[in-house]
Amino acid sequence: MDKHVFPYSWKLSDGYPAKGIEPNNLNVFGTFICGGGSSMGYKLAGFNHLGGNEIDPKIATVYKKNHNPKYLYTEDIRNFNKRKDLPEELYNLDILDGSPPCSTFSISGSREKSWGKKKKFKEGQVKQRLDDLVFIYLKTIKKLKPKVAILENVKGIMAGNAKAYSKKIYNDFTEIGYNVQVFLLDASFMGVPQKRERVFFIGLRNDIEKPKLKLEFKEKQILFNKIIPGKINKEVYNIRPSQLPYMKICKPGKSLSSVHPKGNYFSTRKQSFEKVSPTIVADNGGGIMVYPDGTRYLTWDEYKQIGTFPLDYEFQNINPKFLIGMSVPPVMIAQIANQINIQWFQKSRSTA
Repeated sequence: MDKHVFPYSWKLSDGYPAKGIEPNNLNVFGTFICGGGSSMGYKLAGFNHLGGNEIDPKIATVYKKNHNPKYLYTEDIRNFNKRKDLPEELYNLDILDGSPPCSTFSISGSREKSWGKKKKFKEGQVKQRLDDLVFIYLKTIKKLKPKVAILENVKGIMAGNAKAYSKKIYNDFTEIGYNVQVFLLDASFMGVPQKRERVFFIGLRNDIEKPKLKLEFKEKQILFNKIIPGKINKEVYNIRPSQLPYMKICKPGKSLSSVHPKGNYFSTRKQSFEKVSPTIVADNGGGIMVYPDGTRYLTWDEYKQIGTFPLDYEFQNINPKFLIGMSVPPVMIAQIANQINIQWFQKSRSTA
């Protein structure tokens, strides 16, 4: 289908919800909120997003600037779970959302080598394990008991030895009183201009009787040429002078080593105009994308569109590519949230 429910190119100044979507007065709270990719998705779908929990103070500052949340807890989720001063509103949520850090489960990451080990991160956070954060988040679900709880992670959490984690997540959801479904979704069929596969555990509280949720997205893929029209032009795209030595032709069949220094930009790859963009990776590297007729960096606006971030989002001193790569694409969450509203909440209201 050619029509897209939610726009991939938009602005915060456009307001919420997205055009054609009605406000639904349903409350959402987020954990691991990062730059607010999920937060914006819920708001595009008409939900009232109350705010969330984020451990990194620098990212929390960016979140506050762009989202002005009602509640913002800048602390380790373990400390958040110990709180006894949470407002009653958080114990009556329609949806609790969480995307625990996923690098330990990523196919491109260290996986098994990092499981069970503590690490100190560059943001100045406390030394902590990442592989157990999915279970810390399940304790948050148990504490707040929302009607619906969503846990998002990378595809790799269901591959190889990581399947044991997925099985335990499923069992823990069941033990704390939720009927859970597991979905593997590809953002490129949901109106997002990048190939991004993610796993969603979606739990419905046991005391709420609803039919199984159906999530089938078949929107027409948005190819790279919709984001990057025409040929490469250094002057038009304001290429930084320090990068001009790398603006070389990379003809079909040629090695990428011919267009960048040996050993640098490991993730550099050829990208056809006629294909969907690859997943935006959360790193602070150069981010060169290689075209059939040359190379250049993507502009920040192009990264925003590929990640479905608003064009007027204020990143402050955070690298946009890093933050977009760390975040769930807003349109991906908007699609899921919209279907949850239609299939579960709207039907509840119509039968009340």
